[in-house]
Amino acid sequence: MTDPVLALDDLRLTLAGGAGPVEVLRGISMQVGRGQSVGLVGPSGSGKSSLLMLMGGLERPTGGRISVLGRDLAAMDEDALARFRRDNMGIVFQSFHLIPTLTALENVALPLELAGAGDAMARARAELDAVGLGARTHHYPAEMSGGEQQRVALARAMAPRPAILLADEPTGNLDAANGAAIMDLIFALRDRHGATLVLVTHAPELAARCDRVVRMADGQLAPEEAPAEAATGADQ
Repeated sequence: MTDPVLALDDLRLTLAGGAGPVEVLRGISMQVGRGQSVGLVGPSGSGKSSLLMLMGGLERPTGGRISVLGRDLAAMDEDALARFRRDNMGIVFQSFHLIPTLTALENVALPLELAGAGDAMARARAELDAVGLGARTHHYPAEMSGGEQQRVALARAMAPRPAILLADEPTGNLDAANGAAIMDLIFALRDRHGATLVLVTHAPELAARCDRVVRMADGQLAPEEAPAEAATGADQ
């Protein structure tokens, strides 16, 4: 693969535990091309979320190398990592992580304002319209349902038009109907912005919509599957 967006080489993560060191990730090597969608699946505790955190520079590896858009994340200090994430990544978590004292519009506009965008409010409104919340711009998180809050979080992640979208169980706290709607929005926004998508999920129907499916077990990668195979074998 030429010029991958994400390149992991023998990536390792060891954390201190009460009974001694715990090997969370054990030699992960993979590449993700520009515009690809990759579903990370596997049982709880297999290392999926930890791997996503490393991709986003939210956790430091204890071994190996991770390159994102040609930049070595290990070479950046925390301030440089924060700027790099701001300029290049959108991250969506299972928990919405909205700021409770800001309206939906203000939550979405915040990363744009931090990046110095002069049209932050206009772009935030456009993203809220894109997720079907144009009428909820002035509502606070506590005044919205879980599905609506996740839509706001998705709009916030996509408003800066990131090159990479990282999503960690984005439908995990939602009922089936809202989860399906968020799934549709994730792929619609990915297509609209041309972002590379890495998605951690236990939902087989969501993994099946990705270009590639990567299964993890015990901190390692299994041979890659076709999406249809993952849909029948992912955890329920």
